[in-house]
Amino acid sequence: MKNKILLLVGVVLLTSCATKKFKEKWLEKEAPATFKARFETTQGSFDIEANREWSPKGVDRLYQLIKYGYYDDVAIYRVVPDFVAQFGIHNDSLINKSWQKGIVDEPVVQKNDAMTLAFARGGVETRSNQIFINLKDNYRLDELTYSGVSGFPVIAKVIEGKENVMKFYSGYGDKLGRQQEKINKNGNTFLRKNYPKVDYIITAYLIKE
Repeated sequence: MKNKILLLVGVVLLTSCATKKFKEKWLEKEAPATFKARFETTQGSFDIEANREWSPKGVDRLYQLIKYGYYDDVAIYRVVPDFVAQFGIHNDSLINKSWQKGIVDEPVVQKNDAMTLAFARGGVETRSNQIFINLKDNYRLDELTYSGVSGFPVIAKVIEGKENVMKFYSGYGDKLGRQQEKINKNGNTFLRKNYPKVDYIITAYLIKE
């Protein structure tokens, strides 16, 4: 009986921690027409500017993720040279899962120019918490069609610190892109043990004008 009580207390504590780091109502927060944010990383900082006209629901989600501290200690786990740098799997699996609520699909308005940001996705309404930065002009991503969706709508662009983005470690190539299940399950412990050169977002926050 004592063990059951301890287990119940543990579950309650975990749930309590999760609710402090994620609230359903946060998903209703609308972004300003434009906003700027800073990402502090292990290679230095980079700043972005988001434009809600490019993808209203996508920019709303980006704003929510940054405003409510999602990108603390998040790995930039997939860096493919001359293609993209991808991040967004949270170290805490409960928080990661909470934010994996897909948003409605939208058309591509802004081209996938070098240093633009877009949500990764694997099908209809699967944009959620993972984002990539285009390391070059990737215009084929404007129209690439698969699994019932077409294109990757741009949500923001890097306006400062481009040189730091280009420093992200790319030696693992697309290898970690195929190990997302392990990263989802084991978090940064798995990455730091097996892939010690991976770079990380230390924190991200909105920049007040």
